[in-house]
Amino acid sequence: MHVREPQDSTLEPGDSARTPQGSKTIKRTSAGIVALLLIGVMMFLPTNFMIRSPGPVFNTLGEDNGHDVVSIKGAETYPSDSVLDLLTIYVQGGGQNRITIPVVLEALINPTKDVVPEETIISRGVSSVEKNEQNDFMMTSSQDLAVAAALTELDEDFTEWLTVAEFSTDTNEKALEPKDRLLKFEGKEITSLKELKSDLNSHGAEPATLTVGRPDKHGVYSNTDVTVNTTEAENDDRQLGVYLGAEYEFPIDVSFGLENVGGPSAGMMFALAIIDRLTEGSLAGDVHVAGTGEITADGEVKPIGGIAQKMVAAKNAGATVFLAPADNCAEAVGRVPDGLNVIKVSTLSQARQALEKISKGEDPKTFTTCE
Repeated sequence: MHVREPQDSTLEPGDSARTPQGSKTIKRTSAGIVALLLIGVMMFLPTNFMIRSPGPVFNTLGEDNGHDVVSIKGAETYPSDSVLDLLTIYVQGGGQNRITIPVVLEALINPTKDVVPEETIISRGVSSVEKNEQNDFMMTSSQDLAVAAALTELDEDFTEWLTVAEFSTDTNEKALEPKDRLLKFEGKEITSLKELKSDLNSHGAEPATLTVGRPDKHGVYSNTDVTVNTTEAENDDRQLGVYLGAEYEFPIDVSFGLENVGGPSAGMMFALAIIDRLTEGSLAGDVHVAGTGEITADGEVKPIGGIAQKMVAAKNAGATVFLAPADNCAEAVGRVPDGLNVIKVSTLSQARQALEKISKGEDPKTFTTCE
């Protein structure tokens, strides 16, 4: 007996197997739906990018919410007609606030925004809350540094101590305590971090005597001698295994009235505002000036993030002169808004001198620019 195959399964030479048309359409439709669903899901998955965009602008010689942005007590101050704007940026994404692909795509085609990898702003393992706390701390620190830089520029005396902020290793955890003021090394007064590093390297690997000022529970300091050890860093420098901070005692009381603004980038503009208030006349005359830059106690202007967005914010606020850290100039090239003169500065002294000359009518285009 021969078993016959079903008729529609028999193939003639040259024929090929065929799928019924209706089944083929269903499969294509299903595949298309699945693809669209996958694309839709992917579009709303969180990304590891962050977006910078122009933020609010504040005149350091003006007010914010009814409070002076910079106010000074303990010294004679003078009125000023200058406008010295500090600049901020908005930052979206990162940490627990990740942004989606459509938001990233919109930013990529917006010339006033920049898309950057998350790790360039928030270190791995750091939450958004922790980053905000860091920004608040840096803002407070930048205000102290601005006062120190302004007083240094004006040749006014103040007291500065290097302090133990926290430990990086356990080398001296039993000898030192957080908030200790470093006063003397081997009986020699500590006057700067540079000098302390030199003394540590000269002393070598042997234990050393460090005189510190240590606060009691009431905040009253007393001096004590402790024996410390050092370890050798990769660059061959001797180190104590601590992160150092700074503490200041100023002859004036400077208050800052900004809220919800963090980070160190307002330092230079704060310092210029303090100088303007403590000296007669208007530092920049009637020229509308904006600027940005981290400041050190000795007046060095350091680079910041978001220079392109800050230039846009400055232009939108009406500024015609923009003070930019020298190390940010490479980022600024090609992105300077029309009508904004971007002056390159490396120190607070350069910034002050530039404004004094501009106030007397010198053309901003004659200064070294970032263009």
